[in-house]
Amino acid sequence: MSTPTVLPLWTGPAPHSRGETPNDIPTLTVFLPAKSSGPTSALIVCPGGAYEHLAGDYEGAHNARWFQERGVASFVLKYRLPSKGYRHPVPLLDVQRAVRLVRSHAKEWNVNPDKLGIMGFSAGGHLCSTLITHFDSGNPQAADPVDRSGCRPDFAVLVYPVITLDDRFTHKDSKAYLLGPDPDASLIASLSSETQVTAQTPPTVLIHSLDDLSVPIDNSRLMFAALQKAGVPSALHEYPTGSHGFGYTPGVPNRVVGWLDKAHAWLQSQGWVP
Repeated sequence: MSTPTVLPLWTGPAPHSRGETPNDIPTLTVFLPAKSSGPTSALIVCPGGAYEHLAGDYEGAHNARWFQERGVASFVLKYRLPSKGYRHPVPLLDVQRAVRLVRSHAKEWNVNPDKLGIMGFSAGGHLCSTLITHFDSGNPQAADPVDRSGCRPDFAVLVYPVITLDDRFTHKDSKAYLLGPDPDASLIASLSSETQVTAQTPPTVLIHSLDDLSVPIDNSRLMFAALQKAGVPSALHEYPTGSHGFGYTPGVPNRVVGWLDKAHAWLQSQGWVP
């Protein structure tokens, strides 16, 4: 396996940049698999952390390496955080740019640009659910060649995701960090992903435990119902226990045994990953 490298999403200051500290510079850490006979699938991983912090390896690099070992080019996104002054739409701009950046490097990284997925945990799951309902096909006239690529993922894996901003079910800290006090009702609706699903939303698999007291399973159920109604290939894997934030760490007993294998098997069945 190659040694991971870290790339800034933009050359020079990122849009809406407030400075030059690590908190101001969104990056993508690259985990490329061993050489293959043809272009590989790709996956961008977005850690959670309530839009206040990033949850670390168990929702980031460990998952990227797991997919890397199975022949998938994997990437961990360090997106800018609302807690550091980067409220919506900045995190969305960062994840959109990450998809464009991977596609723009497809030949160099031996990636199939039509098999590029997104994976998010908790608030990172909300960010990914926002991406799969708010995307574009790129700007062919853009001066920056990266911006000429589209940012629609081809598939998504959402793990105990925040989906809705409806106060009955949302994770209130994530909502408060992302939007600040007294957000406009139309913005709340736009960022409640279950209300934004269309037939163009990418195929999606959701993972959630019934005893999650931080982000109720209603979030995944609302999203799954919306995907099914729109005719989008989708699956919801519910587990009786596991609580919130189980993630994945190799060699450590997981509170939800086998969830990653099951999600991978669903992606295989759809033809997205080897």
